[in-house]
Amino acid sequence: MDLPARVVVQEVGPRDGLQNEPVTVETADKLALVRTLAEAGLSRIEATSFVSPHWIPQLADAGDVASRLPHLSGVEYGALVPNARGLARALAHPAVGTVAVFVSASETHNRRNLNRSVAETLRRYEDVVPAARRAGRRVRGYISTVWGCPWEGDVDLKRALDIARELRRQGVDELSLGDTVGVGTPRQTDRICAEFLKNFPAKVLALHLHDTRGTALANALVGLQAGIGIFDASVGGMGGCPYAPGAAGNLATEDLVYMLHGMGIDTGIDLGRLVEAGRLASRLVGRELPGRYLRAALAGASAGPP
Repeated sequence: MDLPARVVVQEVGPRDGLQNEPVTVETADKLALVRTLAEAGLSRIEATSFVSPHWIPQLADAGDVASRLPHLSGVEYGALVPNARGLARALAHPAVGTVAVFVSASETHNRRNLNRSVAETLRRYEDVVPAARRAGRRVRGYISTVWGCPWEGDVDLKRALDIARELRRQGVDELSLGDTVGVGTPRQTDRICAEFLKNFPAKVLALHLHDTRGTALANALVGLQAGIGIFDASVGGMGGCPYAPGAAGNLATEDLVYMLHGMGIDTGIDLGRLVEAGRLASRLVGRELPGRYLRAALAGASAGPP
C-alpha cells in the first residue's frame, strides 16, 4: 500500500468530546487534560469553542481556558468560532493559533446546528475567514454530514464539494470532512475521498470520523490509502454531536495511533502517555470511555506493538 510516512492527528477531545458530555468539567481539569495530551506528543489540539454558552454550556469557560493554555513548544491550539463575535473572542487570546468555522452539507442539520441556512452561514463567513487570516490565524473549515444526515439521509456529494470550494475561496486553509453521525462505510469513504482529491490537494484535507456503527477505523484506513494524511480524533473516543441523535463518539485517538504505529506510520505521539491522558479523561467525565485500545490498556491487556 502507498501510505503516508507521517500522519497528523488533530485532537478534538477537549472541544468536541467535552461539549457532548452531560457533566461540566472544571476549567483547571480541562487545562490538565490539554497539557497531558500535549505532553503525549499531540501537536494540534482543539481546546475549546467560542459559541454561545446558551447552546454549549459545557464550554462556557472558553475564554478562561484560552487564556491559560500551557505554552509548550510545537503545540498549536485551536478553537471553534460560529460568527464574528466568536472570532473576536478567540482573537483576544494569542495562544489560539487556529480558528475553525463549521457548516453542514445538509440543510436540515445546518439549521438545527446553527439556526440558519447553509447559504446564510457561508455568507457570514465571508467576513469571519478573511478577518482571521488578517490576524495571522490559520483557518479550518468543518463540513459536517458529508457521509449522511440523521434527518435527510444520503447527502449529495456535489453539495459538499460546492461548500468546500466556497470555503477555500474565502481563504480557509484546511477542510475537515465529517461523518457526523457515523454512517459511513469503506466503499462510500473511498468515493468521497476520490472526489475531493480530484478537486483539492491532499494536504488541505482531513477526515473527521465518528464511530456510531463501528466503522470509523475502517474508514480511516481507506482515507490513508487514498492519500489523506490528517485525521481528527478524540481521546478515549469522547464526543458526538448534540444535534445528531444517536451519534456516538469520535474515532478514538488511541485506536487510530495504535493502528498507525502498527503500520509503521509516524505520528510523533507516545501511545503510553496517550493512555494516561485517556485515563484522566475517563476520571474527569466519570465514566468508562468507549475507545477500545484505552479499555484494553486500562484493563491491563498487553499493549502490543509500540
